[in-house]
Amino acid sequence: MACPFFVPEKKLENGGWPHPARLPLGGGWTGSCCAPGHQGESLSDEELRDYCNLGYAEGCARLPAERAWDAVRFAIISQRTRDSLADDRISGTRIQLRCVCERNHGPAAHTILEFDLAESRWIQSHADPRVQRLAECYLAECLNRSRNENFGRAASGSAGL
Repeated sequence: MACPFFVPEKKLENGGWPHPARLPLGGGWTGSCCAPGHQGESLSDEELRDYCNLGYAEGCARLPAERAWDAVRFAIISQRTRDSLADDRISGTRIQLRCVCERNHGPAAHTILEFDLAESRWIQSHADPRVQRLAECYLAECLNRSRNENFGRAASGSAGL
């Protein structure tokens, strides 16, 4: 669950998290804040580590008291080829993401986003550009991880398993 006011910009390789792959966006990111009155402000390493990449940032001085969401969560729910569902790898031409915006540790809004891999474009994007940017980072990291896993299987001779 990333902070809904976090605008990720670049993958952060050494953010100090014990298990970065478990982070809400699949890894740590650098970026800026877009909370009212703080648009475009740079973030410290501590803010990125403790608040922005995690959501539920009650200790963050930039977090507005009045807000619709505390955190945003994503999950891949299907990968589809043109005619059928693909297997559990990211191998279809379309990927659907479930996007849940949370408030007070519960769902406040949700939507399904869809990306076409073959055309490299969003079929269904989020209406809020902040949330859409978070979705783009999440999907990019999932695709990167899938490519690396497939490459590792091919290199070890177990690509067909």
